[in-house]
Amino acid sequence: MDLKLLSTLNGLRRERRAAVVVTRLADGAARLVTEGDDLAGDPLRAEIAAAFRSGRSGVVAGPDGEVFLAAEVPPPRIVAVGAVHISQAMVPIVRAIGWDLVVVDPRTAFASPERFPGVQLHADWPETVLPGLALDPYTALAAVTHDPKIDDFALVHAVERGCFYVGALGSRKTNARRRERLVGSGLTEADFEAIRAPIGLDIGAASPAEIAVAVVAEIIETFRRRTIGTPS
Repeated sequence: MDLKLLSTLNGLRRERRAAVVVTRLADGAARLVTEGDDLAGDPLRAEIAAAFRSGRSGVVAGPDGEVFLAAEVPPPRIVAVGAVHISQAMVPIVRAIGWDLVVVDPRTAFASPERFPGVQLHADWPETVLPGLALDPYTALAAVTHDPKIDDFALVHAVERGCFYVGALGSRKTNARRRERLVGSGLTEADFEAIRAPIGLDIGAASPAEIAVAVVAEIIETFRRRTIGTPS
């Protein structure tokens, strides 16, 4: 690989930015595509977009012969604000899919190592914790406390950091009150509309475990079906 291309790729890795190295197998000619680049007109647009979404590398057929697509996608992670039963039920699910889970809750009666063994746990306010976690477009944030004093900052911060998924528990009535608070405090209507509420896929979930399944499923769907490049 060309040293300049390798240096650029390593820089993207350090910044948790996704890239695909496109290498023509016939002669080794390589180019770098970063997520967010305009793919309109790229003959491998669909294949590159698929590599970004799946994070998988492989050989595809190009107009000039076979091409190897090396996907370098930062590992996605989920930040759960609220150390409640739903978050506990999310732990084995998130582990099973191979993602990281971070739990944040200032209520030490809930945020205890005994309730979340082996989980990155922060028993402190989101205002204190989240800036240090460097949320980014490969982070999902799920606010599940039902308490505006804990959830509101986290939701605004996650939107401002460009998280690929931001969601919160609550009925439509609760969400209407949330809109009044957050839009009044600086979020635009468009920003607020990006927040998923009520959280989770509509599968009729009732128990905390079922809600956890619905939430994680919605997060996976959002990540794997995100728009890459210019929408067609």
